[in-house]
Amino acid sequence: MTATVNNTRTSLRRLAGLFAALALILPLQLAAPDGASAARLKDIASFSGLRTNGLVGYGLVVGLSGTGDKTNPVYTTQAMENMLENMGVRVDKSELKPKNVAAVMVTAKMPVTSRPGSRLDVTVSSIGDATSLLGGVLLLTPMKGVDGSVYALAQGSLTVGGFSEGGQAATVSKNVVTVGIVPNGASVERAVPFQYNQQDRLLVNMDMADFGTAMQVVNRLNSVIGGSYAKALDASTIEIDVPDRFMGNLVPLMASLENVEIDPDAPAKVVVDEKTGTVVVGQNVRLSKVAVAHGNLQVVVAETADVSQPAPFAQVGETVATPQTDINVLEENRRLMLMEGATLQELVDGLNSIGATPRDLISILRTLKAAGALHAELEVI
Repeated sequence: MTATVNNTRTSLRRLAGLFAALALILPLQLAAPDGASAARLKDIASFSGLRTNGLVGYGLVVGLSGTGDKTNPVYTTQAMENMLENMGVRVDKSELKPKNVAAVMVTAKMPVTSRPGSRLDVTVSSIGDATSLLGGVLLLTPMKGVDGSVYALAQGSLTVGGFSEGGQAATVSKNVVTVGIVPNGASVERAVPFQYNQQDRLLVNMDMADFGTAMQVVNRLNSVIGGSYAKALDASTIEIDVPDRFMGNLVPLMASLENVEIDPDAPAKVVVDEKTGTVVVGQNVRLSKVAVAHGNLQVVVAETADVSQPAPFAQVGETVATPQTDINVLEENRRLMLMEGATLQELVDGLNSIGATPRDLISILRTLKAAGALHAELEVI
């Protein structure tokens, strides 16, 4: 009886140890990504209700060291006159010299979650002939939305990431000095009338339209939520019915959904930038059986003239110019390279082995596409 009890205790200890090991292993397996190419949902998609609203305003930058508007544009002098009159200063517009003042457009992006008192970064851009905004201060500028209502007020010292100095004969400049920013320069005065937690349906807009990826997202979202709440409306739009337990409190739901890992299935694509000779080949690019040979034929013609003239103190003779032509023909002897079902790495290795430069690669890819051997979309930008 004692031996039986001891054996039972030993078995229980081993079973407890096994459960403890599983408790340590299972969380690690659940937290591990499905693959090396997995991406979080919030990195490849956007959610409805989370957007920015553009704001714009017209203002004046003062305190410039003679680098402001120089030709006295009407809009600059009119704005200066209105500003001074609002402060009780009567001026003659013809006497205004705005060389230390620049007319600017002020822009900002206000998230839908901004509330009165929130701060926004603003960008200030010259619209006149000011040569530099360095050292300027933006005066109080109302920022309006597309509906014409004022949503924020901007003001502050500019930060310009460059300089421009010179004289009559030479000028030295770095970056653009007619555009600057005011960090936290705008104060939100009115919020966008939108209540995020009052939504009963959510839309997930994928950055890339792909039916396979859309269905993968639907399945993963339903698995996380615990029911058939998500459905695909098209290749890039997914609709989610908010569960009853999250009604009026969407933040916990979104926090769990935005970190869901997805393995996006990108279409086969080759992007070519002819201006710079850049070629980007996607992962799923494939080739049919094809033979590739690439070489250049160079013909160089050089003309020279040999001059023949009589010896010194010769009684007869004349100077004669005899033309000489040198022709050199250089033809590269490139081998014919067979490619069949090549992957991305094999395609790159094969083209490198025949000495293809980026410019050559563009021609080869175009020819492969024309021959029907390149199974990918070829985009030239």
